[in-house]
Amino acid sequence: MSYESKHTFASLPQMERGVSKVLGRDPKGNNFLYANGKTVIIRNIDNPSIADIYTEHAQQVTVACYAPSGFYIASGDVSGKIRIWDTTQKEHLLKYEYQPFSGKIRDIAWTEDSKRMAVVGEGREKFGAVFLWDSGSSVGELAGHSKSINSVDLKPSRPYRLISGSDDMTVAFSEGPPFKFKFTLKDHTRFVNCVRFSPDGNRFAAAGADGLIIICDGKTGEKISALGGEKAHNGGVYAVSWSPDSSQLISASGDKTVKLWDVSTGTAVTTFNMGNDVMDQQLGCLWQKDHLISVSLSGNINYLDKNNPDKPLRVIKGHSKSVHCVTVHKIDGKSIIFSASHDGHINILSFVLTHLLGLPNGKGHTNQVNKMVVDQAGQLVSCGMDDTVRFTDTQTKEYSASDVVKMDAQPKCVSIAPGGLTLVVCIDLVVLLKDKKKVFTLEKLDYEPETGAIHPGGTTAAVGGADGKVRLYSVQGNSLKEEGRTLEATGRVTAMAFSHDGAHLAVTDEKKVLRIFTVADDYAIKDDFYGHHAKIVSVAWAPDNEHLATSGMDMMVYIWTISDSDKRLKIPDAHRLHHVTSLAWVDDHTLVTSSYDACVKQWTIMY
Repeated sequence: MSYESKHTFASLPQMERGVSKVLGRDPKGNNFLYANGKTVIIRNIDNPSIADIYTEHAQQVTVACYAPSGFYIASGDVSGKIRIWDTTQKEHLLKYEYQPFSGKIRDIAWTEDSKRMAVVGEGREKFGAVFLWDSGSSVGELAGHSKSINSVDLKPSRPYRLISGSDDMTVAFSEGPPFKFKFTLKDHTRFVNCVRFSPDGNRFAAAGADGLIIICDGKTGEKISALGGEKAHNGGVYAVSWSPDSSQLISASGDKTVKLWDVSTGTAVTTFNMGNDVMDQQLGCLWQKDHLISVSLSGNINYLDKNNPDKPLRVIKGHSKSVHCVTVHKIDGKSIIFSASHDGHINILSFVLTHLLGLPNGKGHTNQVNKMVVDQAGQLVSCGMDDTVRFTDTQTKEYSASDVVKMDAQPKCVSIAPGGLTLVVCIDLVVLLKDKKKVFTLEKLDYEPETGAIHPGGTTAAVGGADGKVRLYSVQGNSLKEEGRTLEATGRVTAMAFSHDGAHLAVTDEKKVLRIFTVADDYAIKDDFYGHHAKIVSVAWAPDNEHLATSGMDMMVYIWTISDSDKRLKIPDAHRLHHVTSLAWVDDHTLVTSSYDACVKQWTIMY
């Protein structure tokens, strides 16, 4: 048995209101970069479904920047660590690691020869540093600011110049190397969010929370003009990015627009209206080759269209928060992956096309989605921490206000069976639904229910408890009747699933054991499977009913063979930084996994 990582549905940038998001530019023009949690996402700009993930930071990553050579990336985190790593190898080997100051890093810049770096942020003793990339030796100092520095850039041609923008509402101009502070520009009346030199080095732009974009001479630092006169935007400007020929730039603003400017005349050529919702605020932008990209507060990545400023060419959607569950369903013969996250978002992913098809329309879950399954009618049945169970049509992909069942307690798990049956395990309650309506409730239980599964034949419901027991209930019409029979697990039950043919019941627990019961043999124990080093959290049967997958808090995924307990496959560090929260099979040889890294991965399994 062997496995291969086939595809990664990458996370979106992790956004924070009022904080600019730096997008890293690939000097070779192929990729762009951004950070989410402890990861750096490297995404192909022409085909953003192609993505790579760097996972070696121990703290939350804030910014990542390519060296002008294209061979290395420098990434910084909230602790003040800078890691410089290789882009040419799949392993992304670490070249150097530095800690220029203690505190959150906000921006990174390189000189055009890829030999010197400037790093700025929220240091305790100092707010920035300039050093040689291969030794860490200082090549000057970043002075002139009294508060944390938000942005930095280095002139891409000699003589070198350094500019930095700060919360103290000033832009500092330095000459070097070694870099020495010369003077400050005090045109802004609020925080300076972004400073960027033009590619030819003749000018630089400084953008602030006051809506101003100042254009200055790249060599002397003298102010030339202000784009748009008094104000470039009606809201704060969070990012600017120059065109490759240095004649134009784009700016991203909290007023929910991106503007394309002719720098010589100081006028806006095009205004891209990105929406009316607060989540449509624009916090980052990038001009790379012919692509104009912006990032919304929602995390959506927008490919802007100069010919149609009110409608982007494409919008890359996905998850920016931890993904808690996945399930797979065939629509018109094509396998579709549904994934749901901590913020209640459900995404619809194409297995064949390996990109996001969209989200259900309308108002859905308002909190974390705990579990999802698709029933025989093609409805996505989902339960969440908003105390609801929702039935969403997978064809129309629209949330229905009428197909919502309010629970009296928080639902943990849903399971479905033919005939419109849905078993919902809640905190201290077990509820049976039929045709989207409550028909029976088990309450005042003498145990704490954790998870449940209903037999594919619709005859039996199994409920696993915190006491390490699985209770069997017979489904009789619109009610559940306790059979007086309990199955023993080795610890608190964490996940359960009947095989698709109904022959076996798989039960996992916090004691790291997978136990298989044979249904036809009066639920006799068939086998126990061991291998996980920590609590098992998810289990899923392959369509062949011969193999099943489990995931644990140990970040491992195991593929087990029912007929041979010694025949197993281990996928270590499936999601590197976090445990795998959920599993689903597309077919006998394709597994889908989700995790707190906000990514969904697709694996090919060979037997």
